[in-house]
Amino acid sequence: MKKTRGQGFVYQPTYTDKRTGERKTAATWWLQYSIRGKRYRESSGSSNRNVAIKLLKDRIGAAAQGKPVGPSIDRTRFEDLARMLIEDYRANGRRSTDRVEGSIKHLRAFFANEVAIDITSDRITSYIKYRRDEGAAAATINRELAALSRAFRLAARAGRVALRPEITLLRENNRRKGFFEPDQYAALLQHLPDYLKPVIQTAYITGWRIQSEILTRQKHHVDLDAGWLRLEPGEGKSGEGRNFPLIPGLREVLERQLEGTRALERETGQIVPWLFHKNGKRLGSFRKAWATACKKAGLAGRIPHDFRRTAVRNLERAGVPRSAAMAMVGHRTESIYRRYAIADEAMLKESALKLAALHAVEKGAERVHSGARLEPAS
Repeated sequence: MKKTRGQGFVYQPTYTDKRTGERKTAATWWLQYSIRGKRYRESSGSSNRNVAIKLLKDRIGAAAQGKPVGPSIDRTRFEDLARMLIEDYRANGRRSTDRVEGSIKHLRAFFANEVAIDITSDRITSYIKYRRDEGAAAATINRELAALSRAFRLAARAGRVALRPEITLLRENNRRKGFFEPDQYAALLQHLPDYLKPVIQTAYITGWRIQSEILTRQKHHVDLDAGWLRLEPGEGKSGEGRNFPLIPGLREVLERQLEGTRALERETGQIVPWLFHKNGKRLGSFRKAWATACKKAGLAGRIPHDFRRTAVRNLERAGVPRSAAMAMVGHRTESIYRRYAIADEAMLKESALKLAALHAVEKGAERVHSGARLEPAS
């Protein structure tokens, strides 16, 4: 085999036939090269020497451009990207790990078994069409594309891919405007399983995020004496602590929940730290129960996050000062709060009645004033 100093070389390895003891030369050509002091050996997968030489030149050329090289580059698959992404989220304690796992589930359905170098921009465009055909919203697809982009960045940092595909997010114009009117809320509660009802009742009143701010509550977060449901600093999305006053409806729900938990603890002998649970176990995803209840209540397509908008609207209707409402629900900026304080038809009708009443008063005053001017002097 011929070696070229500084450029690596190609060769056909020899081996001993275990059956005959004869020394033989492999048909497949291999290449060996060194990059920044690290030696690499890899098979060209071909019995053609020219193929091996071309692959060697490609490796040397990539290294000269500062790109990662090595046999692992071509072997990195989508599953490797997914694994690195999940490990990164878990290692950093990200609260959105469940959500990114959901994104990976959709990505896997399309890219499963694909090699990373084959996930090119045109393949990503095909993925977008595939998800569009499934009825996925632009915001949902964007979360999945963001997860894929993050996975490629992690792989590039680890030297597992040489190039990252260009990933352009979709334009989002699908801001939801769903509310739960009192009759809809009552119908939904009727069809929910008992363990889930207090969760939804709390969400309806507080507008807190269900997964990260309600299901994470433990019993000690309820202060019945002081009258607060507490969110400790660092627990919510904003990282700031929050207290929601125990108005009568909320107090009734939480007192009943605590009493039920105490009864379960006496009956089973277990200690249940969670405020909301199913037979003592912390609640996780409840998508199936939610979808079933919504369908039976004639509310198919509604999402739990609609309660956040509903709570904001109710605070607006009640005339709660905006600064106080923001603190109760957990919006850090007024611009974000305004996105949720969407005027629905009922609010507009109420406003129209108030405006009509104002004009009626003004018109009455105008008539009185005009009559006073036209009255003849005595």
